[in-house]
Amino acid sequence: MSIGVEIGLLLALATAFASVLGFLLKARGAVQSPDVEWRRPVRSSLALFRSRTYAIGMAVAMASWGLHVGALSLAPISLVQTVIAGGLVLLTFLADRLFGHRVTRREWIGVALTAAGLAVLAATMSGTGDGAHSGYAPATLAAYVGVLAACGLAAAAAGWRERPMLVAVAAGLLWGASDTTIKAASGTGGAAVVGLAAAIGALSLIGLLVSTRSLQRGRAVPVIAATSAAANIVTIAAGSAVFREPLPGDALGVAVRILAFAVVVAAASLTPPPRAATA
Repeated sequence: MSIGVEIGLLLALATAFASVLGFLLKARGAVQSPDVEWRRPVRSSLALFRSRTYAIGMAVAMASWGLHVGALSLAPISLVQTVIAGGLVLLTFLADRLFGHRVTRREWIGVALTAAGLAVLAATMSGTGDGAHSGYAPATLAAYVGVLAACGLAAAAAGWRERPMLVAVAAGLLWGASDTTIKAASGTGGAAVVGLAAAIGALSLIGLLVSTRSLQRGRAVPVIAATSAAANIVTIAAGSAVFREPLPGDALGVAVRILAFAVVVAAASLTPPPRAATA
């Protein structure tokens, strides 16, 4: 493994902690703020920043985003997401010990299974530690990001009123599309970077509003876990689908990946249904 990749994975570890901390701070501030309105994104954003806790959470989240960009520029996307997925286990500990959330046994198990499944899923990527793996075909990138963005917007619209878990997944899909584009931009030069930067900005900001809506409507721990799982799954998949990272070459490796997907799906089933959400 090259030095650059090792540094990238250290940045990913810092990203994991800062991301969870920022999420929990934003969750506390979001429930104290007026509801996010789909038709008034600017007004809704300004109202959120009137909460000091939300503003601090956003500052932490921006630092996390910067660390994530650095990690993606140095290490393969699947390895970066391995570390970040493993860091999801910090969610229940911080929520329970530092933020006073009542974390149920079901949520502890669900988050732990999600983190384990995602980590195994990404860890089965073989031969990816020799470089950043930033090469891609523009048409493949456009198709992959376009599908994720369309699915994310559709899920957000469908769940906006009464289905916070669906909105949480929508935020994860939008941020996964943004992360995939960030990875592509790290290996791109010239005028194409401008277009990629515009896409990153739009996907990130829309994802932020969608995520805040889910935090306002659902319980913090399962909502954050759902968003993180969705984002990690699609970015891990982008390693092979977009950036041509190698897949396992034997039947055992393929079987382990399928099992890891099954574990993540089972963990999602442990999250409370929408009717269990509290203010």
